[in-house]
Amino acid sequence: MSGNGRTRRLVLYALMVALALIFSYVETLLPLPFFVPGMKLGLANIVTVIALYKMKARDAAVISAARILLASLLFGNMFSLAYSLAGGALSFFVMALVKKIGRNGVVGVSVAGGVCHNIAQIGVAAALLETAELVYYLPTLIVSGTVTGCAVGLLCAIIIKKLSGFRLG
Repeated sequence: MSGNGRTRRLVLYALMVALALIFSYVETLLPLPFFVPGMKLGLANIVTVIALYKMKARDAAVISAARILLASLLFGNMFSLAYSLAGGALSFFVMALVKKIGRNGVVGVSVAGGVCHNIAQIGVAAALLETAELVYYLPTLIVSGTVTGCAVGLLCAIIIKKLSGFRLG
């Protein structure tokens, strides 16, 4: 890859991470009355899903990891980093796998990511707090991951359709 190609790729990474950080920040400002502490809409996942469809999976993974690290440093703490890394890693792995299988579309990929993110976070919380009782939150989190995953997936499907003909990476 030429120097110009590397520069273009670096700028694209930076823009995607910055956009995901903006979405993460916006989520911290939304006073949503959820029943489970820490429940979010998953707005930053918009960038991850679009990157997964418009770039190589490796590039999308780097963008997702960079966003998680920076958002935790800027808006969270070490516990939020542990939760986000676990949720982001499982979510990304499952989304990439579901996309590769290719039968569920953008919405299915997003829903799988939302649900798996919540499952991983409950697993980390149960381990850190040394209590299995947190699994009682799973039904609520599976429903919320499905609902928010559908919303994010529908939005991503629209954006991806608008970007048809463009390859970002």
